[in-house]
Amino acid sequence: MARDRTGLSYVLEAAENAAPVHSLDVVARDLRDRFDARFVSFLFLDIVGRRLLRVHDTAAEPGQPPAEQVPLAGSSIYDDVLRSQDLVVTADGQDGHRVLAPVTNRGDTIGVLELFLPRATTPEVRTQVHEAAHALAYIIVTDRRFTDLYHWGNRTGPVSLSAEIQRQLLPSASCCEAPEFTLAGALVPASDIAGDTYDYSLDTRTLHLSITDAMGHDVSASLMATLLVNASRGARRAGAGLAEQARQIHQALLDHGHQSLATGQLLRIALDGTRSQLVNAGHPRPYLLRDGAVTELALAVNLPFGIPSQGAYQVQDLDLRPGDRLLLHTDGMQERDADVVDLPALLRKTEAEHPREVVRTLVGAVTDAYGGHPPKDDATVLCLDWHGPAPTHTAGERSTPADA
Repeated sequence: MARDRTGLSYVLEAAENAAPVHSLDVVARDLRDRFDARFVSFLFLDIVGRRLLRVHDTAAEPGQPPAEQVPLAGSSIYDDVLRSQDLVVTADGQDGHRVLAPVTNRGDTIGVLELFLPRATTPEVRTQVHEAAHALAYIIVTDRRFTDLYHWGNRTGPVSLSAEIQRQLLPSASCCEAPEFTLAGALVPASDIAGDTYDYSLDTRTLHLSITDAMGHDVSASLMATLLVNASRGARRAGAGLAEQARQIHQALLDHGHQSLATGQLLRIALDGTRSQLVNAGHPRPYLLRDGAVTELALAVNLPFGIPSQGAYQVQDLDLRPGDRLLLHTDGMQERDADVVDLPALLRKTEAEHPREVVRTLVGAVTDAYGGHPPKDDATVLCLDWHGPAPTHTAGERSTPADA
């Protein structure tokens, strides 16, 4: 067990004994002491997944010169690390080596750990660097509750009030892996922030998903999105069925939305595979990739949330089979200049990729369609790979019906 004291458990303990804002320094100092590393840095993935921001082992602070931005496009070695999720070692002259390791938690990519070592690496050294990167992911997930350092670390430019509101509505992790599924989402904000959001949550029996698009722009749209997300979460956390969750979202807009409206989809998927259900409130239909073929799901479409004439929302069964890939999206993915983005073709092209990489490809295509500028409407995607029930589920463990 002596080796472990210089590995995962030691780094976690040292970081816990430091202030949350100094956790990065603790990990960097540990790597310098153990391996005589000449240089250690952390590169955080920005919120859109298009570039990394370098933070050196002497932690920078907000207000200092901007961190170095490293584009991921092309043949960037950082892009290779993020896509493969493998440690990469390259020669650095004079027998030195550059080591890069992914910093990822449950499939959610946080960034890359990079260090330069004065001598050739051994399998033992590579293992310990990988452990340090793994520990760093847990440290960041824990410590970002206490400091703005990590929020600052994944921003590449100024953030407006509406964008700040919108970002705080999103899940803290854009990707999640579990035995039954893998899920990834992303939002490309418009130049005058519209009202897109996505959300997910997992309980012992059910995966909950949602995607919404509040009409309007700027702060007003962000405020409507706030109503949507919090009404949705409140109903979900109170144990409401799917139809009741939709009703409470609808009622929140009627009561407080100032005649605003929103489209959206709500999904509940039983982890034992017994039931998948969906409510579609005026939203673009999802795409399903199954056995290499992409189809648009033939769903009934209710009126958007916030239209008084809409009665009870229809809960529809969703035929979801192990091996399926489901893509939820907002209309910003194919509106205006983005209509050149062929979502079915890109889904087929990225069939072998992790959902995290599918999402990066799709939002990259939308960004490129606008010439690298913010789109005219928010563009949001949520990609789900359904693997099927985990071995721990038995035939006798049936989920409570999603609309009970």
